[in-house]
This record gives sequence, C-alpha cells and structure tokens, in this order.
Amino acid sequence: MIKVFGLKNCDTCRKALKWLTENDLDHQFVDLRKDGVFEADLTRWTKAAGWETLLNRRGTTWRGLNESEKESIDEARALKLMAIHPALIKRPVFDLDGTVIVGFKEEQKSILSNSG
Repeated sequence: MIKVFGLKNCDTCRKALKWLTENDLDHQFVDLRKDGVFEADLTRWTKAAGWETLLNRRGTTWRGLNESEKESIDEARALKLMAIHPALIKRPVFDLDGTVIVGFKEEQKSILSNSG
C-alpha cells in the first residue's frame, strides 16, 4: 500500500491520486493539514530525500514567512517550519514501505508504476 501525504486542495496531489487510481495502485491519502504531520515522518523523509528537496520554497506559505524565518535556513529550522506549516512540505510525499518519493513527475511515476 502506498501512503500519499499531501493537501486535499493541492492540484498536484489530486492529479497523483487520480493517476494512482487509474493505474490500480493501492493507496491511502493523508491530508497533512487536517491529519497533521509527525516529527518522525518529517525526519525520515528528510533523511531519504534531503530537507532542501522536501522544503517547498515556491508556494505562498514560503513567500508569506518573515524574512527572519527564511534567513540562514538549515535542516533544523526547515523541519521546525514544516511541522508548523505543513504547506511548506513539497507535495505529494509517497511512502512505499519505507521508500520515500517526493513530487509527482515522470521519474516519480516510473518508480510508483514499478512498485505495484
């Protein structure tokens, strides 16, 4: 079973969920805003993908942060911000029995296709 972490209002997450269904890949969706995110998950995702990959710097949440919060960003600060603001997590995050995949482009689709 593929666990999909994201936001229900995120277009990319909706596309990913639709694609998973169309490709008969068993999955479960976890809404980061509604259900929250566990520190252990953030730490595991960061170890697997790197905090810079996991941190979404393109969204409105990042742009809305104070400059002091964005200055000298490092792993510890990024993890703290992502825990407070789940929209700062690049989406979707797929968990395939411990294998972590971030994003939904052709490379990620290929990995997901081969998992089922």
